[in-house]
Amino acid sequence: MVLGMSVSTFTLVHVIISLVAIVSGFIVMFGLLRCDRMSGMTALFLATTILTTFTGFLFPFRKLFPSHMIGMLSLPLLAIAVFALYGKKLSGAWRWIYVVTAMLSLYLNVFVLVVQSFLTVPALRALAPELPLAQPPFAITQVVVLVFFIIEIIGGVKRFRPAFGDEGPRQIPEEAIETTGPVFGQPNGGR
Repeated sequence: MVLGMSVSTFTLVHVIISLVAIVSGFIVMFGLLRCDRMSGMTALFLATTILTTFTGFLFPFRKLFPSHMIGMLSLPLLAIAVFALYGKKLSGAWRWIYVVTAMLSLYLNVFVLVVQSFLTVPALRALAPELPLAQPPFAITQVVVLVFFIIEIIGGVKRFRPAFGDEGPRQIPEEAIETTGPVFGQPNGGR
């Protein structure tokens, strides 16, 4: 029993939380590339990623597994991402620190998803029947995932520049735009 649930029920709850974290994380990732902060989705992503990491430590275990080490790495990354977003409001260097730490925590979640998929999905298990980490299909998949995340993180760092309090893509108010050329329709260009 874990938190009053059977281990199988707790596993199902943990998997559902993990999938919500991953899906919302991908939505947030693509929002970063559009300079869209997506406040509600970001809060969902961070909360479910923290929750899935914590629940991973609640499974009965006698020794530390690689998943525990990934969780120990993910929690500080998530703490930094939350602090950068909510504490420092993405000011200065905290903007890129947020992008890197939030997306690395998503990558770690996806890394575990790939591991679990190769361990439990029969078709993938057939591709890597022995120890998954030693099999080329597993290694190739993880390299592809890693390269994808490296490209997305670099893109996010370059593109994500929200104004404080933005809920959507950055927009410049009309009254803030200075005209430098002649104003059409007025004599002497509006002078």
